[in-house]
Amino acid sequence: MSFHSLDSAFDALLGPDATIECLLTVEEPLFHEAAVFDPATDQLFVTSNRLIDGSGNQRVQISRVHLKNDASQVSMAALSCANIAMGNGGVNYKDGMMILCDQGGRSAPSALYLVDMAAPEKTQLLISGFFSRGFNSVNDVVVHSDGSIWFTDPTYGFEQGYRPKPQLPPQVYRYVPPREGVAGSGSIRAIADGFGHPNGLCFSPDEHILYVTDTDRVCGDGSIRDDRASSIYAFDIMVVKGQPFLANRRLYAMAENGIPDGIKCDLEGNVYSGCGDGVDVWNEGGKLIGKILVEGGIANFCFGKNGEMFLLNETRLWRARLKGGVKGALLGL
Repeated sequence: MSFHSLDSAFDALLGPDATIECLLTVEEPLFHEAAVFDPATDQLFVTSNRLIDGSGNQRVQISRVHLKNDASQVSMAALSCANIAMGNGGVNYKDGMMILCDQGGRSAPSALYLVDMAAPEKTQLLISGFFSRGFNSVNDVVVHSDGSIWFTDPTYGFEQGYRPKPQLPPQVYRYVPPREGVAGSGSIRAIADGFGHPNGLCFSPDEHILYVTDTDRVCGDGSIRDDRASSIYAFDIMVVKGQPFLANRRLYAMAENGIPDGIKCDLEGNVYSGCGDGVDVWNEGGKLIGKILVEGGIANFCFGKNGEMFLLNETRLWRARLKGGVKGALLGL
């Protein structure tokens, strides 16, 4: 595991003392998605890859990681989050809550759930469909400063055999939770289409740009189609009649290795994405400036405090320490 610099701007992110260390190693792929960091408790919430038993039944394990400065003191425990069948991406929400994506099951709907980080067995359904049509398999989610919730909905669940036939195209949605006395709340909109498999998404620090990854290169059965997208698209967020629209879609970057899955920005506007060789980092102009190399690749990750990053490597959890001034745009820590 190492750092590979392609530009002096990446050297500036690393500083003189950048390190990467393995915090936990397990037998099953428990470190796959979510990577929601709770700064109040120094805990990390993660979701596993699909776990398949001898009868072919599929499930996802949601876990809480207790972080410590000393890697030997880091521990984890499985959680039981009511009603969440196949958890996936997640994001911090207000008042000690997080939002988790539930990809659903054969009979369980795909949905967004509000989860109390202090008592994760307590969950609240936010939304489970576009009006009368159920979501496919909600994958990842981000929250705008105006309170709206943006998320992706590819068709991986159907392709992997645990969701019924899709009722909707693979799209990005914007959901405004109901708020008493607030006009326009309680609404759902499809806000971007034209993807093979929309996956990760994040806002630029000023929230003027939305980045969306398309992982169409990898099929639900794991087969590879090299002629399909493994790219990040950027959209300008513009307001018309008081409502946001995504404009000026453009190819921002293509992953050199594997597919770009989870995606985050730092406060300087650099874009980080989990790819087949680790975490790739681009500047605002789409130039690849460096890589955090991790054998086997990274599906998702998040920023912690003062330059910390927590990287999900399926059976391993890694902590990278960049320069202390590097802060994730999501929490700004």
